[in-house]
Amino acid sequence: MPANRDDGPATGRLRPPGLAMLLAEARGIFEFNTSLLLSPLLMRAPIGDGHPVLTLPGFLASDLSMAPMRRYLKELGYDTHAWRMGRNTGGVARMQSALLDRLKEIHAEAGRKISIVGWSLGGIYARHLALQAPDMVRCVVTLGSPFANDVRATNATRLYEALSGETVEETSELQQAIAGDLPVPVTSIYSKSDGIVNWRTCVLRPSDTAANIEVRFASHVGLGVNAAALWALADRLAQAEGQFMQFDRSGPFAIAYAPAEHAQSA
Repeated sequence: MPANRDDGPATGRLRPPGLAMLLAEARGIFEFNTSLLLSPLLMRAPIGDGHPVLTLPGFLASDLSMAPMRRYLKELGYDTHAWRMGRNTGGVARMQSALLDRLKEIHAEAGRKISIVGWSLGGIYARHLALQAPDMVRCVVTLGSPFANDVRATNATRLYEALSGETVEETSELQQAIAGDLPVPVTSIYSKSDGIVNWRTCVLRPSDTAANIEVRFASHVGLGVNAAALWALADRLAQAEGQFMQFDRSGPFAIAYAPAEHAQSA
């Protein structure tokens, strides 16, 4: 692989995004406002079948951060659920029991398999839940989640370790499991202009039940309210249970998606 700015000069390890990209994360508010303006267009997405969707927020975020997404999905016909655990201060190992209990609660109430949408750290939780309880999970969609390659290549790693009490090295065996293939259909939505997470940590190994969708120019903090990302999410959730198709990049937001072969290259 040719050298690039994402790689360390001597170790070959991935680097977190640079300062310029980190500062550019402020454009997330623009992405949110754009989605509001484009809401009539977004409502042309496929209608849902009413199955439950659990949303898991990113590091330091709460259910409020994913409220616009849940409202959008609810209007499309899904039975949306928040995680109800307050602010996400991290801890993949520490949170696994409570997350599994929440999944079981929703499954018992709905009597149907649950799609899980995780933003950033929430996507890591989502992938772990699919490994723990594949019989309860319909599909997983992650947004800017660093689950593969060098997962330390984020601008939040040190703060995560300080607040969660867990280090990446301590949970390396768990991280390896999360980074592998899942027993359910999975889609990773990410952006190469992410200022928090190195995009290479978000790329799935392509398979018949896995898809990578790169959204051009999206920020990390705006990915969950980005119009093109929301359209892609709606497309993924609308697939019939037990079926999986690769993402069709045509449609009203076609210009925002990188070609499939480009999106899946590492």
